Amino acid sequence: MFKRLFRDRSGNFGMMTAILLVPVIGTAGLAIDISNALMVRSTLQAAADAAAIAAVAETSAGVMQAMRLNSDGQLTDAIEDAKKVFMGHANMSEDYQLKDFDVDVVKAGTQLKAVFTFNATVPTTLARILGQADVTVAGKAEAVFQTDTFRDFYLLLDNTPSMGVGATPTDVDKMVANTGDKCAFACHIVKNGVEDMNSYYNLAKRLGVTIRIDVVAQATAALMDTAKSSRKSSNQYRMAVYTFGEKAEDTKLLEVSSLTDNLDQVQTKASKIGLMSIPYQGYDNDQQTNFDRALKNIGDLMGTAGTGSSAGNPEKILFFVSDGVADAYKPSSCTKATTNGRCQEPIDTTQCEVLKNKGYRIAVLYTTYLPLPTNDWYKKWIRPFQSEIPTRMQACASPGLYFEVSPSQGIADAMNALFLKIITSPRLSS
Repeated sequence: MFKRLFRDRSGNFGMMTAILLVPVIGTAGLAIDISNALMVRSTLQAAADAAAIAAVAETSAGVMQAMRLNSDGQLTDAIEDAKKVFMGHANMSEDYQLKDFDVDVVKAGTQLKAVFTFNATVPTTLARILGQADVTVAGKAEAVFQTDTFRDFYLLLDNTPSMGVGATPTDVDKMVANTGDKCAFACHIVKNGVEDMNSYYNLAKRLGVTIRIDVVAQATAALMDTAKSSRKSSNQYRMAVYTFGEKAEDTKLLEVSSLTDNLDQVQTKASKIGLMSIPYQGYDNDQQTNFDRALKNIGDLMGTAGTGSSAGNPEKILFFVSDGVADAYKPSSCTKATTNGRCQEPIDTTQCEVLKNKGYRIAVLYTTYLPLPTNDWYKKWIRPFQSEIPTRMQACASPGLYFEVSPSQGIADAMNALFLKIITSPRLSS
C-alpha cells in the first residue's frame, strides 16, 4: 500500500499549491505591510522635519533664548518647542506605535543646530504568517539657523565749534546776512557758566537757522528707532554716545550715554546733544578739534573686539560723524602749515589705523565741509586742502563703511543707511 502511495502522482498539483500558498500569501502581505510602514515613516519624517525647523525658526523661542546667551550651549526652550510641534504633526493612531524620539538643539557660535530622531513600529497583517509581527521605521531631521551678529556701537560725534556752521547753504546765507562780520558759524559762548544771549548761537535760534550739530543730534536719536526695529533680541545691539566735550575749557570725551541696550534711554540723551561752548571768540586759538586724542581715548573705552557670536563676545563698531577738519595744537606732526603750533588739517588717519588693527570696524559719516567764500579764514586755511577732506575720511573708515552726506541730503537718512550697511555686511567668524 505504501509503495502504491509513493508511486501515485494524482493530486500532486493540489498538494504543491497548498504548500506554496503560505509563503506566497506571506510575501504579498509583507509587501503591503512594508508599504504601510513607509507611509507611517513619511508621516513621522514630516513631523520631525517640522519640529526641527520650528526649533530654530527666526522668531522661535529657541532663537530668542540663543540671542540672550553669553556662551554656547543647549537650548531648552527650543527642545520643548520641537517636542510639541512633533507631537502635533505626528497624528498618533493605532496604526503604529512610537517607540522613542529625541531632539537636541545646540548653539555653537552664531549657529543653532537642531537634530530630531525617531523610531516606531508598525504592526503587520498578512506578514504575521511568516512570523513578522511588526516593521520598524526610523528617521532623522536636521535644521540649522545662523543667528545675527551681536554688536556694540560707539558713536563719536564731532560737536566742536566748526559743527556750528549752518546745516544747509540757505542756513549759511542767513547767518552771513545777519552778522556784521558775515560769519556762518553759530559760536556758542558761555563764560563762567553764564550763557551769552547775544552770541551767534542764540542768534541762529532766533533766526530759525539749523546748525550742523542740531541735525546730527536729531539723526542720532532717530537712529535708535532703526536699531530697535532691526534687532532680533533686546540685547543684540548696544549703543554708547560720546562727543568731543561740553566746553572748550575741558576738551575731553563727554559721555552722553554709556554703553547700554536700552536704546530708548540713548535716544532721549542723544536728542539733547549741543554744540561745544567757548568762553570767548578765539579762545585757545580755536584748537578744540583734536581727532587724534578723541580717537585714542574712545579706543581705550571700547574693550576687546569680539566675533559677534554672542552677547558676551560682540563686535566693536566705532561710528564716527564729523566734518573731517582737525584743529589742535600739533606743532611737530601736522601735515599742513601751522601757526604757533596750531594745526588745521584733514583728519590724520594714524589713530584710525591703530583702532582697525585692534579689530574694531570704523564707520565714517562725513558731513561735507561747506565752502565759505565770504570767510577769509576759510579761504586761507581750509580751502587749499578742501578736496583732501573726503579722501582722508574715507581712508579712516573700514572698507565699505564710508558715507558722505551733502547739505542737500538728510543726515538722518545717511546715518540709517550706514547703520543698515554695517549690520548686513559679511562678518568674519574667526
